[in-house]
Amino acid sequence: MNSLDWTVLIAYFGVMVAIGVWSHRRVGDVGDYFTAGGRMPWWLSGISHHMSGYSAVMFTGYAGISYRYGITSYVTWALPIAIGVAIGARTFAPRLNRLRARLHVASPLEYLKNRYNLTTQQALAWSGVLLKVVDVGAKWAAIATLLSVFTGVTITQGIVITGAITAVYCTVGGLWADALTELGQFVIQLVAGLAMLVATLHELGGISSVWNVWDEPALRHHGHPTAGPYTTVFLISYLFIKTFEYNGGMWNQAQRYMATSSPREATRGAALSAALWFVWPVVLFFPMWISPLLVHAKKPDGSDSYGLLAQDLLPHGLLGLIVVGFFSHTMAMCSSDANAIAAVVTRDIAPAFSRRARAWTARIGLIAARVTTLAFLGLSMAVATQVNSPTFKDIITVVIKWVAGLMGPIAIPFMLGLLPRFRRSGPTAALSSWAFGLLAFYLVNYPVNDAVSGGVKLEYQIALPLAVSLVLYVAVGWIRPEETDERNALIAAINSPEGEGTGEGAPSGAGTGPEEGPLRPAAAE
Repeated sequence: MNSLDWTVLIAYFGVMVAIGVWSHRRVGDVGDYFTAGGRMPWWLSGISHHMSGYSAVMFTGYAGISYRYGITSYVTWALPIAIGVAIGARTFAPRLNRLRARLHVASPLEYLKNRYNLTTQQALAWSGVLLKVVDVGAKWAAIATLLSVFTGVTITQGIVITGAITAVYCTVGGLWADALTELGQFVIQLVAGLAMLVATLHELGGISSVWNVWDEPALRHHGHPTAGPYTTVFLISYLFIKTFEYNGGMWNQAQRYMATSSPREATRGAALSAALWFVWPVVLFFPMWISPLLVHAKKPDGSDSYGLLAQDLLPHGLLGLIVVGFFSHTMAMCSSDANAIAAVVTRDIAPAFSRRARAWTARIGLIAARVTTLAFLGLSMAVATQVNSPTFKDIITVVIKWVAGLMGPIAIPFMLGLLPRFRRSGPTAALSSWAFGLLAFYLVNYPVNDAVSGGVKLEYQIALPLAVSLVLYVAVGWIRPEETDERNALIAAINSPEGEGTGEGAPSGAGTGPEEGPLRPAAAE
């Protein structure tokens, strides 16, 4: 990188901070901070939802998968997300929106205390927060790895730089800042991604290379939809996992649905995000798929291939824009996660342990939300320095194995609890699903994996915890139904389209945050 590239990068950071400061004026209480007060337009919600699903892991871990296996990276990652979000556009998006509008909640998990009980809410909240610390730590490590390729700074320095900039804008501006910066990041990545695609096609001899390169010896197996450890079983498992995760199972995407003005707007936003997931990753992935023709990766897993490709093909200025694109994806996801975690900690965890937290005024609650956001970012940055330790092994292991494997036990009680079909599943079913899903993850990834010659296949490492959680949630619900009038009323409020947008239909006492009014955002009108 030269001075022009650094100018582009520094200008980007400046714009992100400016957006955070501008968004600060739109944040008056925790409802604004966590759900944009229910005033976010559907198109911004959709773009924000889409962008919050990316990180620099795509340009490191998934670039390595693309370098080694080709289109498998799209078929087993982006395609399942696209299908899952399309399914969730009508199944989950409107129901999540009604959580805010009818139950007056600011955190996705607030409704769980009434849907199940306090113990279930706390179990899901604590385990989800701990998982997200590790997940976001992997994202910081990924962007720091890329930054080291381009600038020569150390991994730790890269983590500190990206984390500090993200902390400024997302802490000051809340979800509004997240969404608006994600819109800017989308525009930047649109330009950067198209520039990289054009440069790659020019190097290969033109647009005809899109269908001609696959006969090259280096790409002989790159056209197979599944390859290596990413098998058909892995694909099916990932489809189930991503359907839960990207429709709100890991909370930050749920906030995008909650932030719109109505269930219909939430559905439109989800549909836009699904369409982008079908199309845009193809543009980003193509240079990665054909990268073995143009560069030789220095790392065994090929995770540096995209960075090397950008350095070889792009002029200064555009190279800086590509680096900005790396930052934009990671900062979008990490700031989104930080906001969601702060919502869960301040709205779900703190009130359960502190009477003073239940009596916070709007001002104190907002301060607590910002302090929690900073604390989460700092903790995840500390974890990021350990991602390549023997405990976590490497970035892609954390993202695929840990996050995908542990997501199911956390997401299934939360997501399926919204649907009337599962009204029989109560606290016993939810806690059994959660506990035995986590146990299955531990057993299959450690004692059983160590005992089996060659280890347990990746698809079973991520699929078994989800399968155990899903089966137990349904089975225990049928064997030991725990329906009550209060739970049925809550489920009816989430599912009934009557009185849409008026705040009608919420059962008495449905909100599960602090009882004092100042902390409970008003229903959308």
